Amino acid sequence: MIITHSIQSLGLVLGLFASHAIVCAESSLPRSTPEAHGLSSVAIRKFVEAADKELDSIHSFMLVRNGHVIVECWWAPESPDKPHIMWSLTKSFTSTAVGLAEAEGKLAIDDKVLKYFPDNTPDNPSENLKAMRIRDLLTMTAGHDRPPLVRESGDDWVKQFLAHSVKHKPGTFFRYNTAASYMLGAIVKKTTGENMIDYLETRLFVPLGIAKPKWESSPQGITIGGFGLYVRTEDIAKLGQLYLQKGKWKGKQLLPENWVNMATSKQVDNSKGIIYPQSDWLVGYGFQFWQCRHGVYRGDGKDGQFCIVMPQYNAVVAMTANNRDMQAQLNLVWKYLLPAFKDKPLLANEKGLKKLKRTTAGLKVSK
Repeated sequence: MIITHSIQSLGLVLGLFASHAIVCAESSLPRSTPEAHGLSSVAIRKFVEAADKELDSIHSFMLVRNGHVIVECWWAPESPDKPHIMWSLTKSFTSTAVGLAEAEGKLAIDDKVLKYFPDNTPDNPSENLKAMRIRDLLTMTAGHDRPPLVRESGDDWVKQFLAHSVKHKPGTFFRYNTAASYMLGAIVKKTTGENMIDYLETRLFVPLGIAKPKWESSPQGITIGGFGLYVRTEDIAKLGQLYLQKGKWKGKQLLPENWVNMATSKQVDNSKGIIYPQSDWLVGYGFQFWQCRHGVYRGDGKDGQFCIVMPQYNAVVAMTANNRDMQAQLNLVWKYLLPAFKDKPLLANEKGLKKLKRTTAGLKVSK
């Protein structure tokens, strides 16, 4: 039975989000109460309080369920309209650009990388380098024993990447590799004629209402695929919601469903045969997305930037932070939020909602 919320509850939720009116006006994500979508305000408040107390410095938290933002908060001086550095969460946006380019016939993920860079191919390239595919860049299996540190030299980043020794057969050895993500951005530019920030403008940013993203470029003027993106917390949630909806947005298929399925499923084993039951970094890797425990997947970035997609709960969690222990951050989600998801709406809880409002209104960055 769907619970009809009282006028008082409606007033509370409007009050809860009143400070974010500007963002709400721009957003395609509607607002609602936790109880209306099967979560307890009390459970959410406990998560917020734990994150505030136990993490080094959390900056924002947003929870979307059934397409509705049911809680959002920022730790001052962070704010709803302030873009935040994404670090490696940038990679999930890069993956999206590659998926769109493939859908448009600009590239195929089984294309060889050297196909696109004849002018930067080293003399006598190794067999492993010649075998490297776009797919291997996406899955962090380019074959490097140690990833290239292209930023540490003034040389062309593509040239440095291609000159680096490829010890392992591509596709067989997982090694997290930010330079590989840069190469994805370089390939998008080669095949579409546009930098990723421009390529995604009409295809992703405008449809989702992601306003004025900032994205850094290399010295060669190529959008950096592995980091350098600045967007708002709600923009993170929108990307997660797009993937949760299998690439659909407002009834339109923006991103092919098959790409979503591939990108967010386990493409490679990154555990090296060792099982760490409490680690969410050894569950598997897709196309610039991580697998998690509990049937969840995510994009993430250094210091606690998270886009966590929970298909079984029809939910997305977006967080920004400056937090050293990212596993502890995820553990709080598993501890407080996962058990709180219920299949049906809950009775309105004006008292609990008031306490949640007071908690979220008084948050400040601790460090």
